[in-house]
Amino acid sequence: MTITALRADDARDRFTYDHITVEPVTPTIGAEIGSVDLSKPIGPELAADIQKALHDWRVVFFRDQHIDNDQLKAFGRAFGPLTPAHPIAEGLEDHPEIWERTVDEYRTRRQRNDALPPGREPPRDYKGWHIDITFVANPNRYSILYGVEIPPYGGDTLFTNLIEAYRGLSPSIQKLIDGLQAVHRTSGYDNEGRKPRRDGRSTGPFVSLHPLVRIHPETGEKLLFLNPGTVSHIVGLKERESQALLDLLFYEATRPEYQVRFHWRPKSLVVWDNQAVAHAGPIDYSHFDLPRAVRRITVAGDLPEGPDGFRSRPLEGDLFNVLG
Repeated sequence: MTITALRADDARDRFTYDHITVEPVTPTIGAEIGSVDLSKPIGPELAADIQKALHDWRVVFFRDQHIDNDQLKAFGRAFGPLTPAHPIAEGLEDHPEIWERTVDEYRTRRQRNDALPPGREPPRDYKGWHIDITFVANPNRYSILYGVEIPPYGGDTLFTNLIEAYRGLSPSIQKLIDGLQAVHRTSGYDNEGRKPRRDGRSTGPFVSLHPLVRIHPETGEKLLFLNPGTVSHIVGLKERESQALLDLLFYEATRPEYQVRFHWRPKSLVVWDNQAVAHAGPIDYSHFDLPRAVRRITVAGDLPEGPDGFRSRPLEGDLFNVLG
């Protein structure tokens, strides 16, 4: 049986799936996938359906998935090889692909921000929005996040559609930015005093040069490839010009009409296309004492390419290689 997704206005569209049910959350981004048990092996046909839904809706949500660490990794490998948990932070000792994040990290960030001298702005990444790991030249393709311990309220995650954000720009602005590149560098990570990794990998610093507009490698669509947490400047522009253009593009990329908000429940799992989506993690947990733990894995990605054929390249640090 073929399941056809419906837009918010109940109008039938071209998005059809053979092995899953898909319920869109907004007209432009986000869908909940049903009829799938992720504790069981994911065959090629089911994986292809999930991947199609991911490219159609940019981020997909699964509820009530009771899986262990091995099953989480098996699900991720259905879409490609996995990377280490993070280029800088280490994964779990027995599962180096898995990065566990707890509420304590958010409290630490708030304490560090509170300790800054008066008048000094916190780094942009603390304002929330980012694409995963763009300080390396080959950021991950997909990100997969699993809710292990979730409080009864708070901690929602926001996602924004960077393809729609590009489409919403005027043709003149699109023409201006299509051939530009931006420098992305490590931000928000204190390398001084950091212990060596168990796997011997470098902990940075990392600096990479990326196109400001990226061609999606699967769909061919153009998208804004910018990350408030890591972008330092646009190459070839004066500092004030670079900052003004970045501020405009950051604003456009996070317009409410391009967003979806996900409310976590225990055992929820989210997959987003890190090639086309920026997200903002929860910042409200730094204000009160509630337990929260999520585990993330990432599927390896390629070097981004711009409309002019420019391909991303590292300026400092290694590529984000797969495990194995």
